[in-house]
Amino acid sequence: MPQLVDLLVLDRRPAPRYPKTMTPSLQLPHFAQRNREISPFLAMEVMERAFALERAGHSVVHLEIGEPGAPPPQAAVDACERALRQGFTRYTDSRGIPELREAIAAEHSARSGVPVSADRVLVTSGTSAAMQLVFSLLVDPGDEVILAAPHYSCYPNFIHVAGGRPVLITTRAEENYQLDPHQVRAVMTPRTRAIIVASPANPTGAVQERKTMQDLADLGVPLVSDEIYDGLVYDGVQTTSALAVSDHAYVLDGFSKRYAMTGFRLGYVIAPLHAVRPLQVLQQNLFISANHFVQYAGVAALEQGAASVAALRDDYAQRRTQLIQGLRELGFGLPSLPQGAFYALADARRFGGDSLKLAFALLERAHVACTPGIDYGQAAEGHLRFSFAASEEDIALGLERLGKVLPALEAEVMETRASKPRGKK
Repeated sequence: MPQLVDLLVLDRRPAPRYPKTMTPSLQLPHFAQRNREISPFLAMEVMERAFALERAGHSVVHLEIGEPGAPPPQAAVDACERALRQGFTRYTDSRGIPELREAIAAEHSARSGVPVSADRVLVTSGTSAAMQLVFSLLVDPGDEVILAAPHYSCYPNFIHVAGGRPVLITTRAEENYQLDPHQVRAVMTPRTRAIIVASPANPTGAVQERKTMQDLADLGVPLVSDEIYDGLVYDGVQTTSALAVSDHAYVLDGFSKRYAMTGFRLGYVIAPLHAVRPLQVLQQNLFISANHFVQYAGVAALEQGAASVAALRDDYAQRRTQLIQGLRELGFGLPSLPQGAFYALADARRFGGDSLKLAFALLERAHVACTPGIDYGQAAEGHLRFSFAASEEDIALGLERLGKVLPALEAEVMETRASKPRGKK
C-alpha cells in the first residue's frame, strides 16, 4: 500500500536551481502570503487519489464528493446543445442573459415566497464564483466573517483570499447544528462584515429554523446565505430564505445540486439592489461572464426541470435511510438524521481519531472514498462525511466493503490505546 502523505503539510522540497543568467528576483520564487492560509480541499484530494486508483485498474465506490448520481434534466442538455449549434458561444452581459435572470427571479420567488426582481440577480460561473464576488465586495484585510462549525470546506478559504478572518461558532449534532444568535452576538466586533448561513448545510444537512434566521438578521450584519441545497429537504422540513428575513442579505445559489449540473458550472447571487453594480464591476474584471450556451441550459432547467428535482429528492430520501442505517450498523455515530442536502456526517472515532488518515486508509484498503471530517473544520475532526447522492447499488457496495475493513481498524485503535502508559492521552 502506498505510504500516506500528510496533505496539510506544505511542500518542503528545496527550491529548484535556476541558470545564473536569470535575474535575482526569479532565483527565489515568491508566492503571496495568502497562499499559506489556503488549505487543500480534501474532498477533491480524496477524489483525485480515487481517480488514480481507478486508472490503475481498481474499482472505487465514490461516497466522498457532492456529485449527484442522476443526469441533468434532459431539457437542459438539449438546450445547451441547441445553443451551441446556434452559435451562442460569445460573451454575454456580465450579469447574465436577461432570460436567465428573469427565470432565476421567478423560480426563487416561487420557491421562497419572497418576490425577487431580476435586477437583483447576477449570473456566475458556478456558486464558488458568486462566493468570491461577494466576499471581495464585503471584506477588507483584517475584517471578520462569522460562520458555523462544522462548515463547508471552502468558506474560510474564500474569506482568507479576501484578506479576512473567519470567526467560528461551534454547533452540535444534539442541537441539530443550530447556529446560536446569542453566541454570534458575543463574538461580533466593529470589524464583523458578514454572517454566513448555510441552510440546508454541507456537511451536516442542518436546516436553520426561521426564528434563528430572523434573530441572525436582526443583528444588523449582512447575511451571506448559501442556499445551494434548498429544495432538497426531507420529512416535511421547511427552509427559510435569507431574503424572507432581510433586505440586505446575499443569497448564493446555483444549478449543481438541485439539477445535477455540477459540470455546467452555473450559479448566481441575489444581492441587495445597491450592491449589484459593484458586484457587476467585479464580475467584469474577474470572470467577464458565465458561459453563453450554458446559460440557456439554466433557463431550461428552471422552466422544465421541476419533475427532475422532485424525483431526485424522493430518491435521496430513500438513500438517506439506506446509508444512515448501514453506517449505524457498522458502528458509526449518527445521533440524528440530516434534514436536508445529501450528506451524513458520521462520528468515526472508534475507528481512528485522525479523520484524514482514516479516510485514506479506507480508500486504500476498502476502495471506498469518503471525506475526512477535518475538511470541515476542527469541530468535525474524528468524523467522516458520506454522500447519499450515489446510487443505491454503490451505497450497498460501499457499506459491504467498509464492513470488511472496519473491524481491523477498530482493533488497531484499541491496541494503540492499550499500549499507551496510564495517565497519558
